[in-house]
Amino acid sequence: MGNSGLKKVFFITGAESTGKSTLTGELANHYNAIGVAEYARTYLENLDHHYEYSDVEAIARRQIELIIQHRSGPMVFFDTCLINLKVWFREVYNTVPDWLEDTIPGAGQGIYLICQPDLPWEFDPFRENPHRREYLSDQYEQELKAAGFTYFRVFGLGEKRIQNAIEIVNRIIC
Repeated sequence: MGNSGLKKVFFITGAESTGKSTLTGELANHYNAIGVAEYARTYLENLDHHYEYSDVEAIARRQIELIIQHRSGPMVFFDTCLINLKVWFREVYNTVPDWLEDTIPGAGQGIYLICQPDLPWEFDPFRENPHRREYLSDQYEQELKAAGFTYFRVFGLGEKRIQNAIEIVNRIIC
């Protein structure tokens, strides 16, 4: 994919409870584009035990498949990214699989929107870090910098957040 194609691949990232899923849906709808849901939620909803390392591996492998499957479309918004999975591995298991590290530079190419933790935290049975959102947000940003990926911070509540993201996307695609 040429560099111009990367301007149509967006990864919505950020700590939990920062509006990633909502923003992904709103942006996909606004641009009549593809919105790809975070696979982790689907996987975890169907799990009958607390997740283990092998579960996070399965989630990461399927997320990579979804990225490869959809990234060549005219415009796509992904509700998570491989950086989120890398940080998840590192924070929970203190290690990151080599195969994931090796995949990020290629499959991770695109534009990143980091949802800032300025929304109130909402309980969800799959959320684990209500008091670590600033820290995790910083971790994602550090990883994006280290990988050399282009990213923008998305701020604001409700419609202001959506408009902030739309303005960023419009600057990129024009």
